[in-house]
Amino acid sequence: MWDSTRTAKQGDTAKTPYPDRVTSWDGELEQARLHVVSGKGGTGKTTVAASLALALATGGKKVLLIEVEGRQGIAQLFDSAPLPYSEEWIAAAPGGGELRALAIDAEPALLEYLSMFYNLGFAGRTLRKMGAIEFATTLAPGLRDVLFTGKIKECVGRTDERGRYVYDAVVVDAPPTGRVVKFLDVTRAMADLAKSGPIRDHSDGVVRLVHSSNTVVHLVTLLEELPVRETLEAVEELDAADLRPGAVVLNRVRPGRLPARSVPAAAEGRVDAERVRGGLEAAGLRVNDSTLDGLVHETIEHAIRHRAEDAARDQLAATDLPTVSLPDLTAGIDVAELYELAEIFTEHGIRSPR
Repeated sequence: MWDSTRTAKQGDTAKTPYPDRVTSWDGELEQARLHVVSGKGGTGKTTVAASLALALATGGKKVLLIEVEGRQGIAQLFDSAPLPYSEEWIAAAPGGGELRALAIDAEPALLEYLSMFYNLGFAGRTLRKMGAIEFATTLAPGLRDVLFTGKIKECVGRTDERGRYVYDAVVVDAPPTGRVVKFLDVTRAMADLAKSGPIRDHSDGVVRLVHSSNTVVHLVTLLEELPVRETLEAVEELDAADLRPGAVVLNRVRPGRLPARSVPAAAEGRVDAERVRGGLEAAGLRVNDSTLDGLVHETIEHAIRHRAEDAARDQLAATDLPTVSLPDLTAGIDVAELYELAEIFTEHGIRSPR
């Protein structure tokens, strides 16, 4: 298990603003080649998936970043044109690494599937002209997930002429936590329906991959009640489905501004306004009563939030999963910030299999 530090509760939070950053990369998780990133909507899972992919590509590795929800979120993050259904170069990683990206779309995925397993390329194009593919994937939404997980499995297992994996790692910006287990395990139902033939063989391969040590599911959360609750529920669902949780990524973590010993009293509204005034005056700042009241109110609100976040950390710690904290980048996310977040991952040894 990764080793994380939680020193903020014992000392000055200003010295350890992000106390849950991982300090080592677990031996088992280091073997994973498929990293599935999920989280409650709005927690920033696409940003986390992109920065994790950059970290895994660091040091000369080749990594593929995949999205499956049709939002073109990866293209927006990297300020590029919308991604086609092909594996496109999207960024260089430190140390000579390469990051490629793929936006999986149901129609070309089905055409590829028909061509690959049934040699029906011509028939597939005819079906497309008739609108049958769109009809089929709309009528049977599970078919989309079968196609998507099948394509992911093909990318993970693809080898070159020398028998080496084309990609050192594959990162998937997956559906939200409420749907990620169903998404990953949809092919198991298909395998049960097809008793033999290429569909059964392909389905068995997907099932073996997602339930193997090659696959981990990372969960992105904020230190807020609803995202934390959904993360805890997702861990239970993953365990019940025999899927492997990876890390819990605490996104947009804000540093504590108060000494830990001062938080309990401040959270209960016990703030010495005159002491605050004296500290400001010692620093050469004079404030009127209205401004001082505002500062005291902000201090209390900050302490209440800080205490709630500590409680959320304790809930997540009960899962016995490693945690990684990523800071709140108040200026927003652009390509430079993605590299900054990737560096936080690489600082702690997060890397692709050797």
